[in-house]
Amino acid sequence: MRKKDATILIVDDDDDILFSARISLKKYFSEIVTANNPKKISNHLTTSTVDVVLLDMNYRIGFEDGKEGLYWLKHIKEISPETTVILMTAFGSVNLAVEAIKKGATDFILKPWNTEKLYGVVNAGLELARSKRKNTQLETVQKQQDKDFHQQTEHIIGNSPAMQSAGKLVKKVAPTDANILILGENGTGKYVFAKEIHLQSERRNHPFIHVDLGSLNENLFESELFGYAKGAFTDAQKDTLGRFELAKGGTIFLDEIGNLPLHLQSKLLTVIQNRKVTRLGEGKERELDVRIICATNAPIHEMVDEQTFRQDLLFRINTIELNLPPLRKRIEDIELLANHFLKKLNLKYRKKIDGFSKEAINSLKNYSWPGNIREIEHIVERAVIITDNEKIIPEDLHFSAKKATLNLENNLNLEETEKLLIEQAIEKHQGNISRAAKDLGLTRAALYRRLEKHQL
Repeated sequence: MRKKDATILIVDDDDDILFSARISLKKYFSEIVTANNPKKISNHLTTSTVDVVLLDMNYRIGFEDGKEGLYWLKHIKEISPETTVILMTAFGSVNLAVEAIKKGATDFILKPWNTEKLYGVVNAGLELARSKRKNTQLETVQKQQDKDFHQQTEHIIGNSPAMQSAGKLVKKVAPTDANILILGENGTGKYVFAKEIHLQSERRNHPFIHVDLGSLNENLFESELFGYAKGAFTDAQKDTLGRFELAKGGTIFLDEIGNLPLHLQSKLLTVIQNRKVTRLGEGKERELDVRIICATNAPIHEMVDEQTFRQDLLFRINTIELNLPPLRKRIEDIELLANHFLKKLNLKYRKKIDGFSKEAINSLKNYSWPGNIREIEHIVERAVIITDNEKIIPEDLHFSAKKATLNLENNLNLEETEKLLIEQAIEKHQGNISRAAKDLGLTRAALYRRLEKHQL
């Protein structure tokens, strides 16, 4: 029989009992630890993950009431509530057994025991401990996902060469466990790509945990990412899993990693290198089984040159580097994206808007999109809300005056270019025709003619 990967702690003041229990169980479980004094329990629980504790009920000579066992049972449950406790005694008492189970014991075994009976009780306790840990993880993951419910996953949309190239790279790297760094401006879809990599990986049925490092308070960095033990700080009322442990078996997405201060970068590097995490207030290391995807809109390679980002951390996180193009570099996808968001928003607002006019599409294509995909969704949503037309027209599209720069790189239509330049000049000079005309190199009369021509 192959040994089960588990840690069993046996606590008894009789060395013969410890020896006998260890011999009986060591052929079934990978780690058998013994302690002849219950005061050693705390050290074992805080330095390693103990699955099952076999706990003697009595330690003082002449006292056989089991009160010490009940005291240490309570102590164990406070330190490690997911650990299964099985009480041992040579003096069977139904009342004591009932009291012990009410206080959190899983089972009760009499000494001397039958080896098969002992194995059966401990094995059942092990399965219970694993089930508790799994349920705790699932509950916490669910709470985290409920908190982030608004961040629903979009699909990767785009037929441009840049997007096709990015999509091919995703298919190649997703089945591996390689660390991935996604680079791109704000709003280019870094979260969407990270989620898609997870969904195409072998880890797809396990958690996907998103951590926005840009919005994470420095003081909460370790407790949020690595977790903490009860009593680690004032408000730590119970053991809490960190984001790395929540992602067990799945993927952790560390967004905006370029915003992480140097002193926290070193702590993250240690965890990534060792694949182990230590909760605040504990001394034991916990093995990590997670896939790591990072993302940033910062010029991270330049930051390494400026020594504001650790080069060794960059080496760890960018086994594969995925660069996402800004929307102004993939004009072919703008109409596709606009119609995708229109379809979604028609459902949201219970409307039946039948697409965009040709002029509206041209306006969308001629805008520079500093906010990228996030901005196009926002502009289409506003248009859906305010329009009374069957189709969205240019007047329904509200481009930010501060950001509305002409996308000359992709606009070769003279009429549209002229119209956009005039609009920007009018915006810039807050409707002052004389100043706008001067800026454009036109007379007032010439500008008026063009305003009439373009129906502005």
